[in-house]
Amino acid sequence: MSDSPHVDTESEVVLVLSTFSDLATAETCAKHLVEHSNAACVQIDGPIRSVYQWKGDIQTDEEFRLLVKTSPESLDECVTALKQHHPYELPEIVVLHAHASAAYASWVTEQTSGRK
Repeated sequence: MSDSPHVDTESEVVLVLSTFSDLATAETCAKHLVEHSNAACVQIDGPIRSVYQWKGDIQTDEEFRLLVKTSPESLDECVTALKQHHPYELPEIVVLHAHASAAYASWVTEQTSGRK
């Protein structure tokens, strides 16, 4: 028997990935998303190393990655808020739909519906 939590198709959460050039800006954005119920939780990783091509040149930068957890119902508002508070000309915003335990998905939905 498995010890893993039960996951069903009704237990969807949405993960949004983005990167920031500095920790202070990443934290400010993360707090804004949680305070305004756009996200249930935001984790900040870093520093990480990003290598990419920008305007014809190879760039190597230190960045901080946000892993934003939100509900399907709050996704559009979350992405809009992330874009509004992001300093990059072209911010990385990657959306992944995932299944979670029913209890965790319920908590995410509760936190992002403004009922705290």
